[in-house]
Amino acid sequence: MAEERSPVTAGSGQKLFQWIDDRFKIGALIEYMSGKVVPVHGHSFFYYFGGISLFLFIVQVVTGILLLMYYRPGADSAYESVRFIISNVSFGWLIRSIHSWSANLMVLAVFIHMFSVFFTQAYRKPRELTWLSGMGMMGLVMAFGFSGYLLPWNELAYFATRVGTGMAGALPVIGEQLMVVMRGGEEVTGATIGRFFGLHVAILPGVFTVLLSAHLIFIQRQGMSEPIGWKDKPDSEKKYQMFFPNFLAKDLLVWLIVLNVLAILVVLFPDGVGVIHWPLGTKADPFAPPPPVIRPEWYFMFAFQALKMLPAHILFIEGELFGIAIFTIGGLILALVPFLDRKSTREQKSQVFKYFGYLVLLFIIVMTVIGYIVE
Repeated sequence: MAEERSPVTAGSGQKLFQWIDDRFKIGALIEYMSGKVVPVHGHSFFYYFGGISLFLFIVQVVTGILLLMYYRPGADSAYESVRFIISNVSFGWLIRSIHSWSANLMVLAVFIHMFSVFFTQAYRKPRELTWLSGMGMMGLVMAFGFSGYLLPWNELAYFATRVGTGMAGALPVIGEQLMVVMRGGEEVTGATIGRFFGLHVAILPGVFTVLLSAHLIFIQRQGMSEPIGWKDKPDSEKKYQMFFPNFLAKDLLVWLIVLNVLAILVVLFPDGVGVIHWPLGTKADPFAPPPPVIRPEWYFMFAFQALKMLPAHILFIEGELFGIAIFTIGGLILALVPFLDRKSTREQKSQVFKYFGYLVLLFIIVMTVIGYIVE
């Protein structure tokens, strides 16, 4: 009987595929994907962190939409709605924990992906726009973290946001106006929640989706970057694997592993662990004294600690302004490195930018550790 039905089944499947292909040209896409290859070398493992970042962003979108059904922005409703989510909504605590854990893991994956691309010099021609779109998304990921931190409207989030937005006020000329725009007034109030809420759920996701689409198109058109050392290698010594189905299957397997890691973290540590934690705590009270220790999220700690260690004045410049200027210059160097590093060839690799990357990475790690050791 199975043999009698198989031609019918095959014919039905073929007709369905033909119907879809006539409208969306799926066959051309499959043919294009089947011809793509991925280089296999000692650093191939780092290729998967781009996919991990994408997977965690998808988790963020799904869980964010679920939380949005119950969250109510406002000084009189934000804290209460989050407490209602974790206390009364079925599996609300689970969705919030998944959202928080995936956010932190996404930041970590994006950092690893960025530095792996930097140190393998995969930003070189013709991938300048791929690098710039990736750097733009990394900045947006940090903005996601900063804007989402205030939304529970608890004590720690309130005072940390007041400190963070106050740093923007230190900028010359536009600082005061920028701080007022961010806060929605002179102080952090319910209007600030509205600003951050709109930024977190509408503006940032929209811009991020545009950059992500462009980033994925660039990668598909240009393919994965080959090591610089392959330039003079004969083709017989170069190893490749097919993108479809080989690399894609491995990428999906990595997604499954990350999902399992995420599930374990959520079940064992629903409110976070160590320096990564998000207990609801007490409701924000603008008239209450600030807590003895105000710390930002771990991915902002390096900047927070560095600015705190600077003296009040360096020469004729305020210490905080000097630190912000250094961070800005460093960020611009990282963003423009494809146009600055013109010696990334087989014959002469640029060592200056490699050491610059080591310095930046060491600085981030050391300042973060100091920030959690020193009260």
